[in-house]
Amino acid sequence: MYKTDMIFKSLIPIIMAGILGIYGLIVSVIIQAKVQYTSYDKMYGTGAQWNYSMFNGFKHLAAGLCCGLSSLAAGLAIGVAGDAGVRANAAKDIYVGVILMLIFAEALGLYGLIISIVLSGASNNIITG
Repeated sequence: MYKTDMIFKSLIPIIMAGILGIYGLIVSVIIQAKVQYTSYDKMYGTGAQWNYSMFNGFKHLAAGLCCGLSSLAAGLAIGVAGDAGVRANAAKDIYVGVILMLIFAEALGLYGLIISIVLSGASNNIITG
């Protein structure tokens, strides 16, 4: 009665939506590596001064928002296309078309990831007063 091959085919949209979270993890690790501090008391070695300017802060905020909002839009597109695709695939075998729609929806999140990497990688450590 149950079609086991249809069950595994129906899991593809869930897996693709989970990949979007990994995009955010990648961007957060890249941005976290850019944040650094140095000791400001040379004699006693106590305290710390952040070597992080407002310019870098806003640039990294933009990178995080770019990745997050594009992943949100891609997740919505994957959810809508995945729901309709799984239902349509159960009625008629259109699995290849469903996968193509999901790949194009996933590309939205991938574009945001690429722009986020460009934004976060182009930062320099300018200390402004």
